[in-house]
Amino acid sequence: MLTFDQLHTFVKQHASNGEVVRDEEAVPKALIVHPADVVRVCAALNNDPSTYFDMLSCLTGIDNGPDAGTMEVIYNLYSIPFNHHLMIKTEIPRENPEIGSVTSIWRTADWHEREAYDLLGIRFLNHPDLRRILMPADWEGYPLKKDYRNVEYYRGIRFDY
Repeated sequence: MLTFDQLHTFVKQHASNGEVVRDEEAVPKALIVHPADVVRVCAALNNDPSTYFDMLSCLTGIDNGPDAGTMEVIYNLYSIPFNHHLMIKTEIPRENPEIGSVTSIWRTADWHEREAYDLLGIRFLNHPDLRRILMPADWEGYPLKKDYRNVEYYRGIRFDY
């Protein structure tokens, strides 16, 4: 089983500029990579027999708010044979939140990415079916964005929050 130091080195080797920041306060420990490197790094972590992260346990998005101007996408990975956890984090612009899809690596990413799209507006490039999954297809806005305003009416029905 690889140590966190070894995983850090492995990920750095697959990042385009070799810059990977460690976040040892996160649980599980995290590596922060550039958004352009996420798909390449995840594919390497999945395909290499020494790492074999065969499971995407969770993918989530975070809105850091209008003042920060950024969002985060977080990938929780698990290797069943090695019983090893790793978090990959990245930051994307809030104004046009786009990142490559990892559905070609883990099929479970399909619904996770759709949820992040539906609730935060993060677009996952090359996703096979990026559409709303929780909200109605004609819903306006993204309910988990920090500047989202609750609707008063939807299809003539009043919402009392």
